[in-house]
Amino acid sequence: MLFTSYEFLGFLLVVFIMYYLLPGRAQWSFLLLASYTFYFMADPRYLIFIAITTVSTYLAAKNISEKKQSFDIWFKEHKKEMEKEERKAVKAKEHAAEKKIFLCCLLFNLGILAVTKYTNFTIANINSIIGAFGNQGTLSFVDLVIPMGISFYTFQSMGYLIDVYNGKFEAQKNPFKFALFVSFFPQLVQGPISRYADLSQTLFEEHRFDWKTVSFGLERIMWGFFKKLVIADRILVAVQAIIASPDTYNGFYAFAGAMFYALELYADFTGGIDITIGVAETMGIKVTENFRRPYFSKNIKEYWNRWHITMGTWFTDYIFYPISASQFMMKLSKKSRARLGNNLGKRVPVYLSSFIVWFTTGIWHGASWNFIVWGLGNFVVIMISQELEPFYRWFHSKVNVDGTFGWKLFQVIRTVLIMSSLRMFDCYRDVPLTFKMFGSIFTKSSLSQLNADAFIGMGLEAHDYAVVFIGMLVLVVVSLVQRSGSVRGKIAAQAAPVRFIAWYGLFMATLIFGAYGIGYSASQFIYNQF
Repeated sequence: MLFTSYEFLGFLLVVFIMYYLLPGRAQWSFLLLASYTFYFMADPRYLIFIAITTVSTYLAAKNISEKKQSFDIWFKEHKKEMEKEERKAVKAKEHAAEKKIFLCCLLFNLGILAVTKYTNFTIANINSIIGAFGNQGTLSFVDLVIPMGISFYTFQSMGYLIDVYNGKFEAQKNPFKFALFVSFFPQLVQGPISRYADLSQTLFEEHRFDWKTVSFGLERIMWGFFKKLVIADRILVAVQAIIASPDTYNGFYAFAGAMFYALELYADFTGGIDITIGVAETMGIKVTENFRRPYFSKNIKEYWNRWHITMGTWFTDYIFYPISASQFMMKLSKKSRARLGNNLGKRVPVYLSSFIVWFTTGIWHGASWNFIVWGLGNFVVIMISQELEPFYRWFHSKVNVDGTFGWKLFQVIRTVLIMSSLRMFDCYRDVPLTFKMFGSIFTKSSLSQLNADAFIGMGLEAHDYAVVFIGMLVLVVVSLVQRSGSVRGKIAAQAAPVRFIAWYGLFMATLIFGAYGIGYSASQFIYNQF
């Protein structure tokens, strides 16, 4: 059930009305029912997978939390009776028992994710190796169900498990409340990857109808629909045409395709997140922001602090820090400094940890080599940038451009170009073809390609490009205004006629210029595949 479908709008209307008609104490229970209904309507088989993850994580976290509490009570009562070494041994034994439960649950659920998403990818690579040695026999592919949003709800559940294991908070005792945390329907489609400590603050509370809260949520939903229907789904036609015919659309067209895709991806993904946050907000529930004007970033590291924020912080907190602080990395750091010198040696563990994170990030996005190469491409760019820091400092000491508008603009354009180039792996889904098309930008671009007929031949008319361009300008203006505070808050502070013109204008623009018609079926959100 797509966010931009009539079915979802009808479903949302029913949920919204029932939510506020029910007593406050029953609201979260109703949301659980609505969330499982939403998932059931997508495919009844999906319920098996999310239920298994929910039950196994709930039981493991509850067991770990109870063991911690009972041990803490026992240890306080008996620690004076034990010697120092005995206390350490008792703590180690208890920690080992908790760790066993933790690892079993973690590996079990990540194993489900791995089997459903990566089995056929593994078989394809094994078949390639077999074929490379001249053998004719190959392994057969497996017809597996890949549940909607499995990457999102698995990571969200495992983040909760890790936090309970690390003692950040006690496990949720109510299994149905935990089930709602895992399955909350607005974020099942494409995130964000919420943390329990954040989402639980408002998810289980009673919420009375408040017109200001509801209107703000509806405005956020409308803004998401504008991005998705007016910009993303319209420019998607040209993106698909360029990708489908690489022999025809190369050179400058490949560059145009990369730029179009950068715009489409941003409008599509952030539009979906706007709808998610807006739906939750209409019910008084706060969902973590996932974007913060990423295309205004001055470098790739800053970009990833602004783009898909919850994914980036998840990988940082639950993969990078544990790996970089592990005993293995401590030993590696010591050996590296001894052999390579302190300056270079201390960076080896950091770069190795970063490599693992970006490899994992790539394969999380999809079971194919193009995503892995895309992830490692980000790693290489960030590593080179960090290694060139001394040069940058020297350059700025010689050329006083730091902080000027021109230099900031150059940095922003550079970041957009680098990220758009890396995203070409996402566009073409084929590593050799991506390199070929990227190379064609420099070898086959010509002025003859800059003609209107060629771009009209991509399936869009002149007025379509005009709509996309105006929509892009609206995105830029809104992003600039956001730097000094909430746009919705600024509009709400205006007189009634101004508020009416702003939101009615956005509604009519979406209604008139949205990429739909009779029998229209909205394009799948890009991040639905995860």
